[in-house]
Amino acid sequence: ELLAAFRYALRSFMYFSESAAKGIGLTAQQYQALLVLRGFSDNREVTINDLAQQLLVRHNTAVGLVDRLGAQGLIARRQSSLDGRQVYLRLTAKGERMLERLGAVHREELRRIGPQLKQLLQQISALAKSQ
Repeated sequence: ELLAAFRYALRSFMYFSESAAKGIGLTAQQYQALLVLRGFSDNREVTINDLAQQLLVRHNTAVGLVDRLGAQGLIARRQSSLDGRQVYLRLTAKGERMLERLGAVHREELRRIGPQLKQLLQQISALAKSQ
C-alpha cells in the first residue's frame, strides 16, 4: 500500500512536470536534456554520449534530441579541437532562461508535495527496517 502511494505521488509529479514543459513548448525529454546539461559540473563538458547515458536512451536518439534543441536555440554544440568526432554541448542563454522558468514552477510543486513524499519515504523506510 505504501509503495503504491509513493509510486502514485511520483507519477503525479512526473505528470505535473510533463505538463509544465509542454506549456512552454518542450517535451518532457527535452526538459530532461536541459536538466542534464545544467546538472553537470562547470569544469566537465557534456558530450552527446553523456546525455544519452543520463537520459537512458540510445546515442542516435540523443543526437535527434540535440538537433531539435539546437534548432530551438536552447543548446549549442562545439566540436572538440583535439578530436573532431567529439561534440560538446552547452545551454544557450535562451536555454538557461527556459530552464529557470521551469525550475521555479518545479521547486514550488516540490515545496507543496515534499511533506507527503517525506512522510511516505519515512514510512517505507521504517517498514523495510522492521522486516
